[in-house]
Amino acid sequence: MTYLSHNASFHSRENITPSNPGTKHLAPAGGLVSRFPGTALCIGIALAAFGLEHVERILAGKAFLETLNIALILGVILRSVRKPADTFNCGIRFCSKTLLNIAIVLLGTTFSLQAVWSAGPEILLAVLGMVIFSMIFTCWAGRMNGLSRNQTLLVACGDSICGNSAIMAAAPTIQASDEDVGATIAFTAAGGLAVVLGLPVLLPFLNMSGIANGAVAGLTVYAVPQVMAAAAPFGPAALHVGTLVKLMRVLMLGPVCAVLSLTVHHKNARTQPLKPSGTGKAQRLFRLVPWYIAGFMAMIIVRSLGVIPEVCIAPLSQAATFLTILAMAALGLGIDIRSVFRAGRPLVLTVAMSLAGLPGASILLVRILNRA
Repeated sequence: MTYLSHNASFHSRENITPSNPGTKHLAPAGGLVSRFPGTALCIGIALAAFGLEHVERILAGKAFLETLNIALILGVILRSVRKPADTFNCGIRFCSKTLLNIAIVLLGTTFSLQAVWSAGPEILLAVLGMVIFSMIFTCWAGRMNGLSRNQTLLVACGDSICGNSAIMAAAPTIQASDEDVGATIAFTAAGGLAVVLGLPVLLPFLNMSGIANGAVAGLTVYAVPQVMAAAAPFGPAALHVGTLVKLMRVLMLGPVCAVLSLTVHHKNARTQPLKPSGTGKAQRLFRLVPWYIAGFMAMIIVRSLGVIPEVCIAPLSQAATFLTILAMAALGLGIDIRSVFRAGRPLVLTVAMSLAGLPGASILLVRILNRA
């Protein structure tokens, strides 16, 4: 079942028909009650994931699997042991759709355009070029390996931008299924972990500066904590540059998802005749671009204008992270583990080629910039 069909069924259950206006005032309470079991289940999984990551840090000194990925795994395991009853479905959909969309909007508050421009427009252009290259290269790899279009685009967005968040943000725009999303996140997470562990071993042999190594980590690794783990061995300057470059990559989430949404709509319009509409062009464009992507970009502007007090930035970022963890738990609860294993060779090869091509291109780009 696609995200689109999930959304349709979600609204079909909660919308009030004109023929029964007497139930209008009961809808909010009924909605909250129906969402409670599934939402509570996702919160329980999220708390368990937090606890397991803490245990990882105590036993190994660091977390090889972050709370986001642990929540996904726990959800998949729980679904495999026993599929949640129908009473949980509404809350699970609420977490995987609505709460995730809110999290993406809140993510925009962590960016300031002033910080991006202070690093220099050439770095922003380099990041933009790397994202475009990675998207194109991954799409080529997916086609070469016979991977489906949706999974190819999900891998491209995840590896090129910001991993799980990008995959889950792009999924509704291309109407990807839960199975495609879950399998893609599982394999890209495994590949991303290999990159995080491999970079500190590989980069010292290239005789680059700490700042250059940090830039490579920022251009290559897709999660901010993992970028920090990969860049930290090369010093504080590498850590700062790597984190800044990574945030620039996340900045591409809005434009990329907007382009994907417009592309999919254009393709559907060629195969399905559009009904006449009296709405203006601006209204039609707003409908084509997902609201959470528009909200994400709007929050970046609001933050850059100084409207949001600095003291609120950290809590908003933490709220976005927690809501994303709930969404990961909900996604895991909707995944049949057999579909992940059925993904098989094409997905594995595409992820491997994408993650191998990105570090190579990043190292080459950084070397060129250092010589310029």
